[in-house]
Amino acid sequence: MTDTTDLTGKLLIAMPDMGDARFDHAVIFICAHSADGAMGLIVNKPAPEVRFSDLLEQLSIDEGELTTDVRVHFGGPVETGRGFVLHTSDYASGAGTMEVSEGIAMTATLDILEDIARGSGPKRSMLGLGYAGWGPGQLESELVKNGWLICDATEDILFGRAAEHKWTAALKVLGIDPLMLSASGGSA
Repeated sequence: MTDTTDLTGKLLIAMPDMGDARFDHAVIFICAHSADGAMGLIVNKPAPEVRFSDLLEQLSIDEGELTTDVRVHFGGPVETGRGFVLHTSDYASGAGTMEVSEGIAMTATLDILEDIARGSGPKRSMLGLGYAGWGPGQLESELVKNGWLICDATEDILFGRAAEHKWTAALKVLGIDPLMLSASGGSA
């Protein structure tokens, strides 16, 4: 990773010609990036067939004072049976919250689900099942091939409920009109 900046805390925006359907129009929040690879969560692909309350029931967690239904997302194709909660940093688990960037953290332990159910979880959150992962140099290679655009993350893009608008919103952070992106390159 010598010639690429650390992308931890940034958003990756899939280019229209991504080629991998799992990442079509994906917006991925990078939770960790180093010479060993990268890990992120797709923030704009809800899993409508999975309800948060059903997950709590499966895990034998009492719904307690649950007042909101946390949106469950397809976080990526790696370890899809494992949950990762991306959240505001007003919450920290004693068992393992990782501060990702200023104001944003990630927790992958059951206690955050219990706290959300009790009403004592983070102010804003999203749950991703699985994650997107890259081996050493893999993300850098995809960036060189123009597979992704990079932009700063905002809470509204990360935690907003309108998943279908997050890709466009992320492009607008860069000042790019989505209609100007082409799915295929041309030649002069």
